[in-house]
Amino acid sequence: MHSNKPAHSPFPTLQLQYRCLAAIALLSFGAAAAQAQTSAGELPGKGVSVQPLKGTVDEEMFQTLLVSRALEKLGYRVQPVKSLENGTQHVAVAQGDATFTATHWMPLHRAFYENNGADKAFYRAGTYSRNAVQGYLIDKATAEKYGITSITQLKDPKLAALFDTDGDGKADLTGCNPGWGCELAINKHLKGLDLESSITHRQGNYQALIADTITRYKNGKPILYYVWTPFWVNTVLRPGKEVSWLEVPSIPGAQGEDQTQLPNGKNYGFKLNQQYILANKAWAEKNPAAAKLFAVMQLPIEDINAQNMRMRQGESSEADVGRHVDGWIKAHQQTFDGWLEQARAAAK
Repeated sequence: MHSNKPAHSPFPTLQLQYRCLAAIALLSFGAAAAQAQTSAGELPGKGVSVQPLKGTVDEEMFQTLLVSRALEKLGYRVQPVKSLENGTQHVAVAQGDATFTATHWMPLHRAFYENNGADKAFYRAGTYSRNAVQGYLIDKATAEKYGITSITQLKDPKLAALFDTDGDGKADLTGCNPGWGCELAINKHLKGLDLESSITHRQGNYQALIADTITRYKNGKPILYYVWTPFWVNTVLRPGKEVSWLEVPSIPGAQGEDQTQLPNGKNYGFKLNQQYILANKAWAEKNPAAAKLFAVMQLPIEDINAQNMRMRQGESSEADVGRHVDGWIKAHQQTFDGWLEQARAAAK
């Protein structure tokens, strides 16, 4: 028996299926587009290569790798860190052969900056690490026994001879590697204060020279050396404990940066230095996220000192330093994430 009811057409079902598939396709496309947009916003440096530099002091790896970690989080492809003398670093960054250095000191590196194009070649904004001190120190025992408070007292042959390590009667100063920048200031002091005939500026490998200096101290002998902060030496030979700063009067005719009296009234021969992340200007202009990151990152000098001491105690491989960087980030996650947030916002 046949029913009089019309058979159900398959077309409405097919139409409904088509509509559903179209809706799903549109949703998928929208999700993919949103994901692509999010990815672009989260990784503004995707596909862009970065070449970081540091100086020849191993202890500069920590602050350099911290910048590299942040850049990687923004999607940049960061190459292994290369080490160059400070003067050469500035040439490489200015010419675009490298992207950035995280250890640009001002005013110490002013000549390197100005001789390689200054503001036309470099991008420099924000202060990465503040108030680095440098100068000359002697062991506290000798300072107190002979009443030595100023480097100019070493014009006295008898006092200079206390720090003689090679038998020529002159004081031997553990000094600064050629190419670092500090050697120019030291030589200016020795000449301007008429100390060249009583003090020898010993240069070469600072790490080896300072190791000898520490050995002399441990053997109870007088020591005279140049040092800076942040650096691990200051946790072994502690100013005010084992050693004492020497005052350095301004050289005759001192002007500008040669006028080196500190806010506390002391004069150690060097102005307070600020450390910056210095980048190639053309690259920074094309990469606003990285430029913003360089401007907002800040690392306390005390944290650099503490990490440097861990290196001194044996945790000195690049893997060790990488672990130190990761530990610092974990301990300061909110700060680190805040830098990244500002960098991403600058790219939009």
